[in-house]
Amino acid sequence: MNFGEFNRFEERAFYALAGLLGLIALIGFGASHYMETHGHIVTGMNNQVVWGLPHVFAVFMIVAASGVLNVASIGSVFGKPVYKARAPLSGLLAIALLSGGLFVLMLDLGRPDRLIVAMTNFNFKSIFAMNVILYTGFFGIVAIYLWTMLDKKMKCYSKYAGFAAFIWRLALTTATGSIFGFLVARQGFDSALLAPMFIIMSFSYGLAFFILVQSFMYKWNNMVLDEAILRRLKNLLATFVGAVLYMTIVYHITNLYFAKQWDFERFILVDGGHLTAIFWFGQVALGSILPIALLLHPTLGKQVKTVIISSALIVVGAFSQLYVLIIGGQTYPLDIFPGMQTSSSFFDGVIHWYSPSLPEFLLGLGGLGVALLLTTIAVRVLQFVPKDDHLHEPGHAAAD
Repeated sequence: MNFGEFNRFEERAFYALAGLLGLIALIGFGASHYMETHGHIVTGMNNQVVWGLPHVFAVFMIVAASGVLNVASIGSVFGKPVYKARAPLSGLLAIALLSGGLFVLMLDLGRPDRLIVAMTNFNFKSIFAMNVILYTGFFGIVAIYLWTMLDKKMKCYSKYAGFAAFIWRLALTTATGSIFGFLVARQGFDSALLAPMFIIMSFSYGLAFFILVQSFMYKWNNMVLDEAILRRLKNLLATFVGAVLYMTIVYHITNLYFAKQWDFERFILVDGGHLTAIFWFGQVALGSILPIALLLHPTLGKQVKTVIISSALIVVGAFSQLYVLIIGGQTYPLDIFPGMQTSSSFFDGVIHWYSPSLPEFLLGLGGLGVALLLTTIAVRVLQFVPKDDHLHEPGHAAAD
C-alpha cells in the first residue's frame, strides 16, 4: 500500500468512525424524544427514583470532564514536561465530556427548551443554579486555556489559565458532589464526605478515560507510547483508584457510626439484591481491587494491554459506583422517624426498586457518542495527538 492509498484509507476510516458516533448520538436523541412523547411510563423511573440510568451516564461524564483536565493541570500548573504534551488533548476531552454529559442531562430532565429559564432566572440558594454557572464558566475557561496552549503568542499566559482552570474544576466537582450531599430527603445522600469524594473520583475516572482515548489515538496513528510515560500514568492511576477505594470505605464507616444509617448500610452492603452485587463485584472487585493489582504487578503492570484493560475496568467500576450511589440512594426510603414504623398512601418507608429501560440506556450511550464525536472531529482538524520528543517509531526500543 503506497502513501496515497494509506491516506485514502485513513480518510475513509475517519468518516466511518465519525458516522458511527454520529449515529449513536442520533439514537440517543431519538430515545429522548421517545421518552418525552410517551412519558416516563416507558422508563424504569417512578415517583421515588426520579434520576435513572441517564443520570448515571451524565454524572460520569461531568465528573470525568473535571478529572481529565487533571492531566493538563499537572503539566501547566505543576510544570511536569511529560504531561505538557498531553495538555491540549486533556482540555479537548474536558470540553467534549462535559458537552456529552449536559446533552444527556438536559434531554433526560424533559422540556430542554426551557433551559433558557434556568439560565436567566437564578436562585442562588440552589446548588443546581450554582452548577449552571460552573458548567458555563468551565467551557469558557477551558477554551481560553486551550487557546494559550495552541497559540504561540499566548503561551506566556498558559500557566495562569491552567491555574484558573484547576481551581474552577475543583469548584465544579465539589458542586456536583454537593448536589447529593445537600439532599436531606434521601437516606443515602446528605453527607459532607460526598464533595471531596467526588473530587477524588474525578481524578480516577478522568485519567482512566484519558488513557483509553490516548491509547486508541496512538494505535490509530501507528505510534508507540514511551514506557517511562506509561509507567508514570499507570502509577498515578493506581494511586487515584486506591484513593477512591479509601474514600468509599470512609464513607460507609462514617454512615455505620450513626445508628440512623445502619439500615441503609445493611441495604447497600448486604440486603440490596442487585445493588449489593454491583457494589461488591462491579465497584470494589472489578473496578478497584483488580485494576490496582494489575497496575502494580511487577511484570503485567509494564504492558500496554494491562494498562488499557485496567483503565476499562476502572470505567466499569465508575459506572457501578455511580449507579449504587444515585440509584441506591433514591431506592431506599427516608427514615423520617428513626425507630418508628410509618405508613401512608404515598408508600412512605417502602423500598422502590428500579429497572432501567432500553431508551434510558440509549440516551446515556448517545451522550458518550456526542463526547467522542466532538473529540474525533477536533483531533482530525486540529491535531491533538500527544507527541513526545523522545517518542520512537514502531519497532524501536522505548526509552526509559
